[in-house]
Amino acid sequence: MALNIRTRSRYAAASAAAILAALMSCGGAAAEPAPPFRELLAQAQSAAPRLSEAAAQVRQAEGLSLQAAARPNPTASVELEDFAGSGPYSGLRESQVTFSVGQALELGGKRSARMAAGQAGVEAARARLTQSRADYAFALAEAYALAEAAERQVMLAEETLTLAQDDRGVARALVEAGKEAELRSLQAQAAVTSAQAAGDAARAERVGAFARLTALAGSSVPLTSLSQSLLTIASPTAPRREIDVLGTPAVVAAQAEREAAARRVRVERTRAVPDVTVSAGLRRFSGDNSVALVAGVSVPIPVFDQNRGNISAAQGELQGAEARLNAARLDAEAELRTALFQVDAAQSRVVATTQGEATADEAYRLTRIAYEAGRASLVELINSRRTLADARSQTIQAQLARLRAEAGLARLQGRPLGDS
Repeated sequence: MALNIRTRSRYAAASAAAILAALMSCGGAAAEPAPPFRELLAQAQSAAPRLSEAAAQVRQAEGLSLQAAARPNPTASVELEDFAGSGPYSGLRESQVTFSVGQALELGGKRSARMAAGQAGVEAARARLTQSRADYAFALAEAYALAEAAERQVMLAEETLTLAQDDRGVARALVEAGKEAELRSLQAQAAVTSAQAAGDAARAERVGAFARLTALAGSSVPLTSLSQSLLTIASPTAPRREIDVLGTPAVVAAQAEREAAARRVRVERTRAVPDVTVSAGLRRFSGDNSVALVAGVSVPIPVFDQNRGNISAAQGELQGAEARLNAARLDAEAELRTALFQVDAAQSRVVATTQGEATADEAYRLTRIAYEAGRASLVELINSRRTLADARSQTIQAQLARLRAEAGLARLQGRPLGDS
């Protein structure tokens, strides 16, 4: 019998338009598509719990800085003397009433040190917020890309299943024509079953990937599809080779933390200086209804408490902050060098895997024609199809690796993915 089976190849990894159309259609009518990455990132600035926590820490630091500028409150006091006793002091005839107001005077630059420490705390919190935004942009880009990769793996599994079913049809036709043994039909059925299992696993991975994207974006509506292909978008410009390590968000945040710790050491040292409290008031003598001015000065004697423990603790905190700053500088230098090489390597890998996919696609087409003509075995056809599926999967992984590398470099530079 004549065999006239058409080879189908609907998967086009190199075509961004085809991938985008497939991504938008796979979610179904009830799907809530995620907006383009940059739009989703902008929306998440106010909804993502990670960023909300960092923003709350900035507000906390601003409140502490505002409180640091406050002066000590004055103290009002009323004293009643000689209001009870014996002899002339019985009753209130000889009583004395003193009305006074006291004010603590901070010495040693306490208020200015507190204000400087408060402002340094605000700068440190803002630097941490900037770092959190850079880290979050990387995490969101990775989650967005993982969701797209999972979606494309489902498409790949469906394509592989279609090809396996086509191959099974060819095998059955050859068996019925007496050109193949029944074993070939069983082998083809086993390949279909394996492709179905791979499709189920890919769909489960897709559900998990979109659930993680929804949680990371802080969306109240589950995201089940994408409106943009992020994996096929190449970097708009070549990455800058001259990058200031000291300007990376992690180093800036560590430097701000170190400055804030140094300011707190100054605060603790000023607290060792005793404060002076001055008071002034009026004293009324009930005996002759006369009034006299009173004044006073009080100074604590720093015999037992000289704030040495707090000073030592603040110095230890400063040493830790300096160590973290040095570590952040070294880490940033290593990460920048690694990121630049990873971007180059990932781009080369994408080119290689794309070419390998095209070669595997052509090899499968030729093997399929040879099998239909009886010049190739079913095993060769199955192996050729597996090679094609592996090549397409490697292309997806290579594109995912490229995006991770570019997003990682953008994070180190303190910019969202896609900004030059």
